[in-house]
Amino acid sequence: MPQGKALDLAESAPILGYDCTLTGSNGYKESADSDIVVITSGIARKPGMSRDDLLKTNADIVRSVTKEVVRYSPNCILIIVSNPLDAMCQVALRESGFPKERVIGMAGVLDSARMACFLAEALDCSVENINAFVLGGHGDTMVPLPRYSTCAGIPITELLPAETIDKINARTASGGAEIVALLKTGSAYYAPSAATVDMCESILKDKKKILPCAAYLEGEYGITGLYVGVPVKLGARGIEQIIEVGLTTEERAALHKSAAAVQELVDLMGL
Repeated sequence: MPQGKALDLAESAPILGYDCTLTGSNGYKESADSDIVVITSGIARKPGMSRDDLLKTNADIVRSVTKEVVRYSPNCILIIVSNPLDAMCQVALRESGFPKERVIGMAGVLDSARMACFLAEALDCSVENINAFVLGGHGDTMVPLPRYSTCAGIPITELLPAETIDKINARTASGGAEIVALLKTGSAYYAPSAATVDMCESILKDKKKILPCAAYLEGEYGITGLYVGVPVKLGARGIEQIIEVGLTTEERAALHKSAAAVQELVDLMGL
């Protein structure tokens, strides 16, 4: 199957005008000396399942995959996409032995994109005008921040009524479950992959873009020893800076509640 997918993509190159080599493999040897490895391995959610329901099975999968990745690409940067995202980052960090800057979770870029999509819909404007901002764990306790979200530079709190914003915040937090319910089998593909590409490009091209990602915190935002979604600067060395923004008492409490939900999962895994 991987070989077939690679060949299919390669055959689209003359039409779309890109020129790169694609290799499909059923093992890890062909991935040796990678600069970035994206781990998506794990079982997908089904309707009625939460991300947390995947915990033990996916922890074992991510642990085994990480072990092989490190064996063949000891200097790579890991981007984790497997769910439950923040807990799986913790598994990959422990198994890899990598510095925290080189183990990053893809969550905030996706969550912010979902929020931006819903905001553009509510405002009846181009998504290109929207900048949305989401903090916290990748799950029901994520923390959308309308105060830091804008349309053409204008805070959305100036453009939309509070009840509309509250509905968008709730829809953002359950964005993955909404898609799972519609698909019936499997979970989201296109937006998560686009979010991952955005992160990879910032690293490989040393763009130093500030993007919301799951990062291992050591005191930032008053959180220690956990992966939580925060804005970071992504460059050639991975996470080059964690950006701390000012939060209201309510926002900070919501972020700490989100971190507590991540801590519960970490404790269940005994990490």
